[in-house]
Amino acid sequence: MRALLAVDGQRDAIVAERDGEIIGHAMSYRGGLADVEIAIVVTDEWQGRGLGRKLIATLLGRAAGAGATTVGMDVLGENRKVLKLIRRMWPDAKMTVSSGAVEVTAMIQPAVTFAEQRSVGPPLTS
Repeated sequence: MRALLAVDGQRDAIVAERDGEIIGHAMSYRGGLADVEIAIVVTDEWQGRGLGRKLIATLLGRAAGAGATTVGMDVLGENRKVLKLIRRMWPDAKMTVSSGAVEVTAMIQPAVTFAEQRSVGPPLTS
């Protein structure tokens, strides 16, 4: 658990929990091809309820506050739900297919605004 929640100048992490159960986890890393790279995991039961958007908005809001303007992530090509979400959040995102994954690079601000407007979900713990 400590490794998943490690936070320092390069890394940030958030856990979403409900009734003592972890239902989502989000991490970011400063560096790479974009100012910040993110990874989000939401349990099956909580997918489609806005939790992923809230995790994204929180992570990217904190990254933007620290000066980041671009975000990157890798998504499995078969993960159509997430790719659809990305297209809605970042209509101008650059997407490149590589070895069965989609490499995404986008500007942070449109995603934070979109996620904040549409999010509903449980409180987050950082």
